[in-house]
Amino acid sequence: MTQNIYCLLLPRFNMYSLMNIVEAPRIANYLSPAPLYAVHHISFDGAFLTASNNMSVECSVPPERLARNDMLFVVGSWGAERYANKKLFSWIRVQARLGVKIYSVEQGAYLLARAGLLNNRKATTHWSYIAGFQEQFPDIDIAEQLFTEAGQITCCSGATAGIDLMLKVIRDHHGEALAGEISNQVMHHPVRSGKDPQRKSLGRGLERLGPDVRAAIEIIEANISDPLSVPEIAQQVGLSQRQLERQFNKSVGCSIVQFGLLLRLQHARVLLISTDLGVREIATASGFNSLSHFAQAFKKCFGRRPSANRQAWPEQDAAPHWPGTLGGFLETLNAQHKAKLGSQKTL
Repeated sequence: MTQNIYCLLLPRFNMYSLMNIVEAPRIANYLSPAPLYAVHHISFDGAFLTASNNMSVECSVPPERLARNDMLFVVGSWGAERYANKKLFSWIRVQARLGVKIYSVEQGAYLLARAGLLNNRKATTHWSYIAGFQEQFPDIDIAEQLFTEAGQITCCSGATAGIDLMLKVIRDHHGEALAGEISNQVMHHPVRSGKDPQRKSLGRGLERLGPDVRAAIEIIEANISDPLSVPEIAQQVGLSQRQLERQFNKSVGCSIVQFGLLLRLQHARVLLISTDLGVREIATASGFNSLSHFAQAFKKCFGRRPSANRQAWPEQDAAPHWPGTLGGFLETLNAQHKAKLGSQKTL
């Protein structure tokens, strides 16, 4: 019996995340004597939808009621954190009451949360939105892992986690052998479990970090709203302040204070784009005692005032942009350092 997969797409959805959901079922059909899955793309009004990479997908209007054996994937990315369509939320709740298995992909978790389907459940979304999601929905147990399963509701963090999720779905439906063949077809090895972390080495390409520097970064991340001093961090790591600062500068390329500032600014940006908190509240939640200091540091890092950064993808921008990477931050520091040296030479 062919099983229906309905992919509910939101404007500016992530095509990469969608493809990682639908390719495994397509290959399952390719490898099987009869079709196992039928994939349908739907949108609220049945209109063509354009993904964040400017590719479009033809969609149909959602059926009023899905069958109990159907699967519904809610695929959202840019802007889904502020998506508010009460009629669509109501439709999703109807499918849940019918017993349909419902999956969120990436920021699709925001829709399930607003529909009331994640209350007191474990859930996940893309790691870059977890802080904002947690702030908006404190009753939801948010976890930074590839995907979570709670009864009929599954949340997937998006990107390649979709491959791991769908291989598990197919394995549960049709056995290990077919899932293994699909894994070989897409050259996805090893297949990860839902509990595996989304990021490796804190997601910053710092795989060569020593244990002391790694521990220091974990301490900084755990104390965003109430930053510790460098001596306090060194004490927790078990090194002298001088030893830790030397190791940190050598490994990361900036000081502990500078790195902590970047993390707090990144945290603030996530809260700005994904919550309705005021700028002053966000500054405090990100460890800044002075609103003016926060605003100045934010503009220097991201090129815009905090009040002008309330959307992940501003309507006037042709494409989204994430300027707050570690590499970009270090380049800015190096440029400032060179400019300072140049001005000293001219004196």
